[in-house]
Amino acid sequence: MKRAAVIVSALSVPALLLPAFLLVSAPAVALDARFAAALKKLDPQTRLEQVCDLEAMSRISRDSNPYRPDRAKTDVLSHPKHTGDTVTGSGGAFRSKGKWYAFSFTCKGTPDHMNVVSFTYKIGAPIPESKWAALGLWR
Repeated sequence: MKRAAVIVSALSVPALLLPAFLLVSAPAVALDARFAAALKKLDPQTRLEQVCDLEAMSRISRDSNPYRPDRAKTDVLSHPKHTGDTVTGSGGAFRSKGKWYAFSFTCKGTPDHMNVVSFTYKIGAPIPESKWAALGLWR
C-alpha cells in the first residue's frame, strides 16, 4: 500500500510553519526542492530544528506504535539545547489524530543542518487540551 505524500510550497508560507511540509518515502524523509531552498534561508539552528521536526513525524509514524503525527515541534514545553550539529530536548510535542503528546529527543544533523544523521526519541504523556492554548497548540 502506498502512502500519500503531502507537499505544499514552502516558499509561500512563513518559516515557523515549515514542519507541516512532509514528503515521506520509505524509509526516509525526502525534501521537496522548494522546501530545501527555503530551509537554506534559515539560520542554522532553526534549520536543524525544522529538519528534526520532520524526522520526528517520519520516525514516529513509521515505528511500531499507534501514533500517526501530522505536526511536530521540538520546542513546545521547553527550548531544546544545541551542541554543534546536535539538538536535544525534553519539551517537544507532536499531534496525532487530533491530540498532542509530549516527546523527548536527540537529533544529530549533517554539518549543513539540511538532513538528519541520527534521531532517537521517547514518547511522553498526552498534553491536556486545557493547556494547548497556553502552549501555542491547536486542534
